[in-house]
Amino acid sequence: MTMVAGLLLAAGAGRRMGMPKALVDDWLVRSIAVLREGGCDDVVVVLGASAEEARERLAADQRVIVAEGWDEGMGVSLRAGLDSLEADVEAAVVHLVDLPDVGADVVRRVILTSSTTEAAEELARAAYDGVPGHPVLIGRAHWAGVVEAAVGDQGARGYLKTRDVRLVECGDLAGGDDVDRR
Repeated sequence: MTMVAGLLLAAGAGRRMGMPKALVDDWLVRSIAVLREGGCDDVVVVLGASAEEARERLAADQRVIVAEGWDEGMGVSLRAGLDSLEADVEAAVVHLVDLPDVGADVVRRVILTSSTTEAAEELARAAYDGVPGHPVLIGRAHWAGVVEAAVGDQGARGYLKTRDVRLVECGDLAGGDDVDRR
């Protein structure tokens, strides 16, 4: 059975928002539910700014890691998250906490559409009216390359640009826009 983990990146300080996005409304808890209900077998939350306050919002059994150096950018969070996943995980669905209109139906579509090949080899991402967005499914075979490319505020973008990534149209389900300001 293919093991797919959700990886929720929620470490940033949210400078334009005026607060860490992990602390905005119910975004953190809602995003975890979106990944679980969308078909992820496990969810790991990557925190950084205000990590202890954010952790207080979560169930006691929620798997959380704090990305050391999180303030260097999303790349640090992505690397820490991928490094934390168990050996039996074949693919990770990377999602961002600041996408409140993205629901479980988007995650489910990305996972199901990509399951036509070996999960460990897969690269797929949600697209909204043809524009690539999140969540992004990254098979284990790509993790080392993604970790190497994830520097500063660049997550997997540079790596994905050089690969054949299956775009999964989800514009009928959500807008996929990240929210940077209240």
